[in-house]
Amino acid sequence: MTGVSVRPLTGGEIAAVLDDLAMLRIRVFSAWPYLYDGDPAYEAEYVKEYAAAPDAVLVAAFDGDRIVGAATAAPMADQKDEFRAPFVARGLDVDRLFYFGESVLLPEYRGQGVGHAFFDQREAQARACGANAACFAAVIRPSDHPARPADYVPLDAFWTKRGYAPIQGLTTELAWKDHGEAVETLKPMQYWLRQWS
Repeated sequence: MTGVSVRPLTGGEIAAVLDDLAMLRIRVFSAWPYLYDGDPAYEAEYVKEYAAAPDAVLVAAFDGDRIVGAATAAPMADQKDEFRAPFVARGLDVDRLFYFGESVLLPEYRGQGVGHAFFDQREAQARACGANAACFAAVIRPSDHPARPADYVPLDAFWTKRGYAPIQGLTTELAWKDHGEAVETLKPMQYWLRQWS
């Protein structure tokens, strides 16, 4: 990670970088596979709400004083119902589960180990808070989607090496507006899960 430092932020430190996180989310998620047509006002509220969760952590990647990437994590019990509901329906204990939200990194900083550092530090926070598992959700897009780049390589192999696996049937739906859409539409999201005790 030449020139890049990665460290966790909590409490007031998170509040100080919320605008940067919002703009990173809009920029990174505008690309495939999310195609997110971001709204700065929505983003500001989203990240503020996320940061308010007890035990939440934001792991930030810095190039000097500039934030070039960020990843979030917080207890699943503090997430919105649409995130928790699939786990509750399966009888899984959300009180010992951490939810990993976004992991966004500018393209020019990828492939330098930042993604592993994001997972390492979020998993450390989860363990410190008594969690015995962590999960995240990834959008499901059809392989023949017209916006899919020909050279796209999914992150499945990276996630698998980290010990995560998709759980058959454990999905949710989230709404956002794709580029070119007039309104928000629901997108299917696949949960990936790792248990460590």
